[in-house]
Amino acid sequence: MFELKHLSKDGIPKALERADRYRLLNEPVEAESICRDVLVIEPENQLALVTLLLALTDQLEEDVAEAGRQAREVVPRLKDEYARAYYAGIVYERRAKAQLKRGGPGAAYVAHDLFREAMSCYEKAEGLRPPGNEDALLRWNTCVRILMRHPQIQQGPQERVEAPLE
Repeated sequence: MFELKHLSKDGIPKALERADRYRLLNEPVEAESICRDVLVIEPENQLALVTLLLALTDQLEEDVAEAGRQAREVVPRLKDEYARAYYAGIVYERRAKAQLKRGGPGAAYVAHDLFREAMSCYEKAEGLRPPGNEDALLRWNTCVRILMRHPQIQQGPQERVEAPLE
């Protein structure tokens, strides 16, 4: 088999720039790989963790279960409480959008619940934000506008009623 090669500490800043560029070029697998290489050398590198989380959420449409699970696992590794709340919201919001694109029975109900979870995270982040940082508020508004534009995205039935057998 093959063995992975390791980055030098000196190469980390350029590698993270490249990871950002790959994300912008819609090549999230490449960005993810770079972030994982950086995290081998610096496991607590916050920029690498955030970029990894975003690269994973960029892949939700192809593999919602695995990419979503891996992205959720990154959130607790973020040191800042604001970042944990904000990026948890990002994960929920992007999962909701992926769910809508995939479609299928109940997709709108699932997306609704995911958008509401995202909004809850954004509300928490808004209370923790540094002065002048409006990112959580902007993401909240995006979720609200999506829900307002698409009335089919609504809360599912609270109880399932089974039809009698006779």
